[in-house]
Amino acid sequence: MVRGALHEGGRLLAALARWMEVPLQALAADPLPSWNEGTVKHAIIDFVTRATTEGDAGFVPVEARIATFDNDGTLWPEQPLVQGAFLLKPLRSRVKEDPTLSKRQPFKAILEGDLSELSLMDKARLTKLLGETHAGMTEEAFIRDVRTFFQNARHPRWDVPYNQLAYAPMLELLRYLRANGFQTWLASAGGIDFMRVISEATYGIPPQQVIGSQLKKSLDEAHAPSVLRREARVSHVNDKAGKPVGIDEHIGRRPVFAAGNVRSGGDIQMLQYTRKRGCPGFALLIHHDDAVREFAYEENDGASLKAARQGGWTVVSMQRDWRRIFDGTRVPDENGGG
Repeated sequence: MVRGALHEGGRLLAALARWMEVPLQALAADPLPSWNEGTVKHAIIDFVTRATTEGDAGFVPVEARIATFDNDGTLWPEQPLVQGAFLLKPLRSRVKEDPTLSKRQPFKAILEGDLSELSLMDKARLTKLLGETHAGMTEEAFIRDVRTFFQNARHPRWDVPYNQLAYAPMLELLRYLRANGFQTWLASAGGIDFMRVISEATYGIPPQQVIGSQLKKSLDEAHAPSVLRREARVSHVNDKAGKPVGIDEHIGRRPVFAAGNVRSGGDIQMLQYTRKRGCPGFALLIHHDDAVREFAYEENDGASLKAARQGGWTVVSMQRDWRRIFDGTRVPDENGGG
């Protein structure tokens, strides 16, 4: 009865907004204060309003309200790639063990202080590299290493811990979706175990709702209690065509909302998979076009933006659509704004 009253109230509020020719959020508390007023913000709120209003053509039952988010470049910066920065120490240790590696990439670039080699690396190769540096390690030991990294490592540009660089507008979006009955999932090409360490504290996403690239593991029962050990073999690369596969294997439902970003074309298939449902889903693409407050870069072939035009996705301009990018108490606004 209460839920019906709430849905009826939402429908009446939406109808009133249309009748008054004003955005719905103008009649209620703004759920996305770090987003500038405009078509992108209004499209998000309109989708959520319709998805949660019984009787509306866009209504989505609670059990089907699945939202998947890429991580690197979608929820936090990917220059440098955070997991690439995490690999610096073990890769340097490998070179000490085998000096001949100093002539090979990415070892050569890392020793010279160039992190771009890791940031641009194919995700399958990056996952394999993670296996090469951490093969035989127990899950407990790996988790300790990841926690130590996030406690000590700092972003080279802003000099704050990497997990304090989550985009403020996207954190608001995650909270807004969850407040309206959506399950929020990470679906990233990054390592699943790496992201699970910080997903809940950083994004409010519990570890069981993280999908990522994986190494094979084996159960070591030689000691009590038994432990899981990582292998050098890759089990799944959660990138490009691998993302819908990972989503299906972990969730068993097609998302109704998905967010990715322009960088390598790695999110195209996930966004297409979300958009092409019986009832069209919402596909959000983040475009990095703010060199002052964050970074500005494009894809050489423009594949993601082309797919967005063809698929009717909503494209976010970080420069125009985001009032702020980071939490101002942690990262100064380099544009001088609030």
